[in-house]
Order: sequence, then C-alpha cells, then structure tokens
Amino acid sequence: MLQRKRSERPSGTSGSLDTSLIAQGTTIHGDLRFSGTLHLDGRVEGAVLAEGGEAVFTLSEHGQVIGEIRVPQAVINGLVQGDIHAGTRLELAPQARVTGDVHYRTLEMAAGAQVNGRMAHQAEEGRRELPAPALDEAVPA
Repeated sequence: MLQRKRSERPSGTSGSLDTSLIAQGTTIHGDLRFSGTLHLDGRVEGAVLAEGGEAVFTLSEHGQVIGEIRVPQAVINGLVQGDIHAGTRLELAPQARVTGDVHYRTLEMAAGAQVNGRMAHQAEEGRRELPAPALDEAVPA
C-alpha cells in the first residue's frame, strides 16, 4: 500500500514531499542538513540547515535544538538555544522556548510562546526604499 502511494507522486515534486522524523530519545551531535520536511521530536546539538527553498522544519514540544536554525519555514513548539533564521515564515507555538535572536519575514506567535533575545523582521529582498524627490526646482508662491 505504501509503495502504491509513493509511485503516484507527481513528477518533479519528489524532494518537496519527503518527510524525515527524528524520534524522541534520539540525539544528533553535529550539523543536520535536510530537504523536504523534517519533524524533530529528539535533540540536535548543532545547526539545523535546510537545503531548498520549500523546506519545512517542525520542532515538537518534546524536541530540542542547541544551535542555529536556518530554514525557509519553521514551526517551533519546543526548546531552541540558538538563533533562528526563517527566510519565509516562522510560527512559534504555545510551548516554544527560544533563547537567541529570531530573524523572520512572516511571524505567527501564539500566546505562551517565549523568546529571550532580539526579534528582527527581514524585509523582502526585492523591496527597496526609493530616494526622496530632489527639490531642485523652486516652488511657486
């Protein structure tokens, strides 16, 4: 039954539908790179780094990251001791506990979530501020 569902995937989306799970009780020492979706119930002592613009990282209420997180999209509901860089969207769920700076483009923060650090909104890359018009011409009175 699982093989049938896997073979029915549309072509060109194989990486975006892949989901990895790190179970509770598992500890990873070192940086973790992933693509697709990563759900962490365990502990990572190192950086969590996404490869690809569609990657999604989910940290459950049991999960812990001791290190930096750099992903396009994240849902945090556990403990993070390090900076978070969410390029597209960051959701801080009620049990999120973050000690470090949070960099985001879009933020959703539930009541009960805690951040002990700076929160910095990142402007879209294509968006720039235009200079003020020059006042070279005299204004008629």
